[in-house]
Amino acid sequence: MKDRIFIDSNIWIYLFVHQDNPKSKVSRQFIVENYNKNILVISYQAINEVSNVLKGKGFSETDIRFVIENMSDYCNIYDYSKDIVIFASELREKHSVSFWDSHIVASALMAQCNVLASEDMQDNQKIENLTIANPFRQEFIGMNK
Repeated sequence: MKDRIFIDSNIWIYLFVHQDNPKSKVSRQFIVENYNKNILVISYQAINEVSNVLKGKGFSETDIRFVIENMSDYCNIYDYSKDIVIFASELREKHSVSFWDSHIVASALMAQCNVLASEDMQDNQKIENLTIANPFRQEFIGMNK
């Protein structure tokens, strides 16, 4: 059975914005390596966050649409819903997760992901059946080989 990996917006931002940063290479490697052997998942929130950062960095709307298409081609998109918003509130109450991170975690859990790839949250933290993993941590690269 394939793992389901939710990819947070920060991984995509390194891939598309910080091309001179070593983390860009790690982001690319992580996504490519896991594309065939895992099911990659994102949410519309992640797409919107990436689009907003790209716009702020001077990307054209044509380039932003290209990025959105690429993200959509590589990943399943889990839709945003009232259930996610309510679940996010429950997660904040139970696990002291920040407001926006709780929405990402809720989306990942509802999409039945077992890994959330993110640099912004506590590495190796478990929230219910989800493990947060920082792909920039050397040991994580190739974890699912």
